[in-house]
Amino acid sequence: MKIAIINGPNLNMLGIREPEIYGRADYNELVRMIKEHAERRNIEVSFFQSNHEGAIVDFIQQAYFDKTDGIVINPAAYTHTSVAIADALKAVSIPFVEVHISAVETREAFRQISYVRDIAVSTVTGKGFDGYIEAMDILIDRADGK
Repeated sequence: MKIAIINGPNLNMLGIREPEIYGRADYNELVRMIKEHAERRNIEVSFFQSNHEGAIVDFIQQAYFDKTDGIVINPAAYTHTSVAIADALKAVSIPFVEVHISAVETREAFRQISYVRDIAVSTVTGKGFDGYIEAMDILIDRADGK
């Protein structure tokens, strides 16, 4: 199984940006944690982070041609603004889980809007980096028919 991990704007600033919300661990720690879990679950994982909406759309489309089985995506601020990312996810029809490090449902009103939630297999929020692991497991279990 191949899972793509996609992160949107400012997630490259983990550990620096608002550590009281996002924690002190950096993006490299997140990648390390996900790689270790992927090895335990015997799956292939790829990573992409961009601050640019079009680059994220391009990566989602490429995932289709790369025969990716699932996507874990944290669209970050694009969650609330990007019809283009939602349309790309619809276009490729790859099962995906929306993930957010913070509990977006308890934050500012604009963070309550998600253009991808209705088309996601599931949404995981407020579990920090562990949310990515849960999201991967959701996709793996789904592929295994659980």
